[in-house]
Amino acid sequence: MLDFEAPPIESSQMRRAGRELLSLALMDTRNHSLRWMSAIEAALPGFAVTENLREGLNPPLWSLGHLAWFQEHWISRNVQRQRGTQADPTALRLASIEPQADRLFDPSVVSPSLRWRIELPEPQAIRQYLADTLETTLELLDHATEDDDALYFFRLALCHEDAQLEAFAELAQTLGFDPGLLPMIGTLASRPPVLFPATRWLLGSPPGGFAFDNEQPAHEHSVPEFEIDAQPITWGQYCEFVEDGGYDEERHWSPEGWAWVQREGRRTPRHVDQMRQSVLMQRFGKMTRVPMSQSAMHVSWYEADAWCRWAERRLPTELEWEVAAHQGVSRGVRFGQVWEWTAGSFRPYPGFVPGPDAQYSQAAFGSHKVLRGGSFATHERMRNAKHRRFLLPERDDAFSGFRSVSL
Repeated sequence: MLDFEAPPIESSQMRRAGRELLSLALMDTRNHSLRWMSAIEAALPGFAVTENLREGLNPPLWSLGHLAWFQEHWISRNVQRQRGTQADPTALRLASIEPQADRLFDPSVVSPSLRWRIELPEPQAIRQYLADTLETTLELLDHATEDDDALYFFRLALCHEDAQLEAFAELAQTLGFDPGLLPMIGTLASRPPVLFPATRWLLGSPPGGFAFDNEQPAHEHSVPEFEIDAQPITWGQYCEFVEDGGYDEERHWSPEGWAWVQREGRRTPRHVDQMRQSVLMQRFGKMTRVPMSQSAMHVSWYEADAWCRWAERRLPTELEWEVAAHQGVSRGVRFGQVWEWTAGSFRPYPGFVPGPDAQYSQAAFGSHKVLRGGSFATHERMRNAKHRRFLLPERDDAFSGFRSVSL
């Protein structure tokens, strides 16, 4: 496999990428996956994870095999790949080059708990599976036409693997090892909140190029005037909440949030050891003094909501967040340091039609919350202001933060 990195490509351009650019990006993301494989294997000999840290994680070796399976399942084994979003996901597929692939790596067959109990192939066999599936994918891409339907599954596989790269970064933080593959976390200059006048806005992704099913169909809304933070809440701002007894006062929390605080015994966000005058936290296995001007992260939705109640503010709606992200750049609005929680539950847009990977969104509707923007660990190709990431409100293992809106 070629050892190279594709030049950074902005997400909206990547979603409309043709065969040549897609080919480079698919090689790039697979190379990154293999680098992660080596880093994880060095940190966790035999890919072993202690029992008490397994909850909420997939076995890293399973995740790597799943990447090869996903690409093969939707591209080389999919006889309807040319139909794009109109493909029938239940249609019979060609055989896998790995005879046990479906039994081992199909998430609809292998439940999260079972993934820790099944016997997986040796790492070298997984490496070969990753190399062989990519080779076939690139050959098929070379003969594809340049229309959105024909390229849909190639773009889907790229986004799926880019998202998994960030999941590997979250795993490294959870397990406490430094893979040496991530950029430094920067800081943003402090700016005052920004006032946006009432407007109308097209929420979601319009036709053309690639979009996840939950981003469609695009639909117009009226947006009342609102004032939103120019950047995510910083550690300095979050420390004020902690020092004011924020984790001790039930009145700041939703009933579900307060139950979570009591159950988890939380008095600070995850990975934080100290929050008095300064922040000391475990960052990839190393105790680090964090600048107060950095965005607070590893914050659950419950904590973000509680901070807003304490500050007499609120979380932004998805609509407000999207308007600010698109229209506020010239006024100092920035995103991309941390994923940012929004107010409502994850729900389908009016007229929603599931994509071929039908359970991607549907299984999470109603129970999950939406994050927008991307983090320092998100690949540039994935940082799209229309993208809706969704997690359960108690999740705090992601690089998640938030910004607030005036009441």
